[in-house]
Amino acid sequence: MSTGRVTLPIENGIDDKVLRVASLWGADAVRNSDGTSLPPIAKELDAKVYETYFVGRGDNEWAHAHPADRPQFFLMSERKPALNSGPLEIRVMEGYLDLQVEPATEADREKFWQVIDRTTGETLPASAWSLAGTGADALVTVSAPEEGHVYTVDFLAWQNWDPVQMYNYITNHWENEPDRVREQPYDIRHPETWEYVKAGMDSWLESHPEVDVVRFTTFFYQFTLLFNDRQKEKMVEWFGYLGSVSEAALRDFEAKYGYALTPEDFVDEGYYNSAFRVPRKQFLDWIDSLGDFVTERARVLVEKTHAAGKEAMMFLGDHWIGTEPYCDKFASIGLDAVVGSVGSATTCRMISDIPGVKYHEGRFLPYFFPDVFFDGADPVPELNLRWSQARRAIVRSPLDRMGYGGYLSLPLKFPKFIERVGEITEEFRSLHEVSGGARPANASVKVAVLNAWGKRRSWMASMVAHAKPYMQTYAYEGVLEALAGLPFDVQFINFDDVLNGALEQVDVVINAGGAGTAFSGGSYWARPEIAAALRNFVAKGGGLIGIGEPSAVDVPGSGAYFQLSDVYGVDRERGFSLSTDRYVDVVESHFILEGLDDGPSRGRGLEEINALEVEPQPLPGRDQALVDVGPGVGFVVPVCRDTEVLQFIDGSVDLAARDFGNGRVVYLAGLPYNDINSRILFRAIYWAGHAEDRVAENYLSADPRLEVAYYPEARKLFVYNNCTQNVESSLSGEHYMNVKVNASDSVWIDV
Repeated sequence: MSTGRVTLPIENGIDDKVLRVASLWGADAVRNSDGTSLPPIAKELDAKVYETYFVGRGDNEWAHAHPADRPQFFLMSERKPALNSGPLEIRVMEGYLDLQVEPATEADREKFWQVIDRTTGETLPASAWSLAGTGADALVTVSAPEEGHVYTVDFLAWQNWDPVQMYNYITNHWENEPDRVREQPYDIRHPETWEYVKAGMDSWLESHPEVDVVRFTTFFYQFTLLFNDRQKEKMVEWFGYLGSVSEAALRDFEAKYGYALTPEDFVDEGYYNSAFRVPRKQFLDWIDSLGDFVTERARVLVEKTHAAGKEAMMFLGDHWIGTEPYCDKFASIGLDAVVGSVGSATTCRMISDIPGVKYHEGRFLPYFFPDVFFDGADPVPELNLRWSQARRAIVRSPLDRMGYGGYLSLPLKFPKFIERVGEITEEFRSLHEVSGGARPANASVKVAVLNAWGKRRSWMASMVAHAKPYMQTYAYEGVLEALAGLPFDVQFINFDDVLNGALEQVDVVINAGGAGTAFSGGSYWARPEIAAALRNFVAKGGGLIGIGEPSAVDVPGSGAYFQLSDVYGVDRERGFSLSTDRYVDVVESHFILEGLDDGPSRGRGLEEINALEVEPQPLPGRDQALVDVGPGVGFVVPVCRDTEVLQFIDGSVDLAARDFGNGRVVYLAGLPYNDINSRILFRAIYWAGHAEDRVAENYLSADPRLEVAYYPEARKLFVYNNCTQNVESSLSGEHYMNVKVNASDSVWIDV
């Protein structure tokens, strides 16, 4: 058995078991987790020792002595209607947890509080409202509201409980442990606290000679994690900057950028600058400003770590806000490594593609917490699913290391789980050892994903942390999940890149997302130069794949919802042109569906679609269709006579393709991840890139449940089974062969 590349979470009281599992998994590093400490045996193991380090929490004595150094955030009250002509009272803390949130009633209310008439969008002058009370009793009174209008209060608040420690506290019922305390965070923006943090780190480094790797978890500002008054999660956004605010930071921003931010710049109508919102200048400026501050101060702590002879690793999670690992500033921190939670192929690529560090490590799921490991549970199916998902990405962009987190004592009660992890670690190491450290060959077709974020948020579209999909984005999250494990060179571009020549570097552009979102593009499509650039790109021979509502925006005078409907050959019918007849014929066959089309229904064409006569669809319906578009868009209709419809169900186009000038275009109503959909996207990219004759250039399995990576230097194939059944299939490429791979397993083949 080989060893190495594996990090094991350890804890006190199970020394003999730690030694056994470390040997079984081939672990060469050990770590603690939030809520555990390293046992004395850590010094005796022949392994690197990681220790978690928290920069802005953990010393409640300091925090309580410096209450003005707590981090802050801007929040919005619940919407309150004025139902009579009398004064309107708004209790700003309704729905918030007072253990976490405390209104900053002492702050300058003209600068840091804002009362907005949400019916008109107007901000009320400070003279039109008053503020009384503190804490949970904070009360805003609008003296003369407009009857029938709705009002909210944007207010500055203190953070009284670190959100991640709070999550762990609640999840693990630490309230039943007398030695546990609710940890109050502190903000290193304040000079005295910054000096204290630096001195504290010097002392910690000196007193921990056994530690080889300092695992910063993470640096200074927590992603958005708010709890309600029932101690349930109220708002979770892994990309959210809500918790990065302070009066000091706002003053620094104004001095640097020449204008002041308002509470509404953060509250954003109650959307809080969600990653799905097309980012506004104010928010992008805030991200850049905070990035300058965070990278500069994080670099100081990393330099201290290096001076002590230790490596510095950043956990891409918890307090990662301000680091933005795909921005140019990130490398200046000087980190040796990043580690992040791997819940899918997409999250794996998000970690493994980060530039500017020496190595990348994935913390695999399931996490060793009691919500998964409890009496009667079976964690092995989740383990296999997570590994199969992550393996697709690891093959294409290898992680250097893998590991797990949490309490090792919990999975020890599940011997089949422990045994299966041992098999996974062996397979993980084989990807490095058998391949000789080389990456597999990529396709000759180069792909760009176009959205409003571009490179800044590579592999970060349409998902929650740990790859939990939102219901509304389920149909789009699968696009990146498929791409993360497909053999394409993928880059992420934004709309400014489009105008600066980025399209010249790629063969196929993918634009996927819901209308109005940052990922579809929203208001960017109202700019004629954007639509013209994509239209010209395709006409000159480029490929374009739109998924969901690509280029969707209302533009007065355009007469179309998809601003590239003339390119895609389809548009969404929103009820304005129901009197126009649409004729649909589902094509018998197409390269995109080749090898996939002998089973489920693709629907059939109607003679015509109009408001008076709709012929019902034959069974099987959408639930048994070849292409799963998820929730879909609905009522997508052909608008060009040469649109080839490949799937048409429930009166809506699910999949279409057409030539446009010298280029090719594909439209999909949605693309949740599954084996069939991944293969459809794979073939669609080759077709749109005019590369059908090269589809097996790096070997291809006839059965989409098997995927193949070709290592030309080693003359080897890595064939892996993504499903829970044994699969036998033919492989085409330079040579033709048959292969059989057991459920969830993989094989190496010499060629």
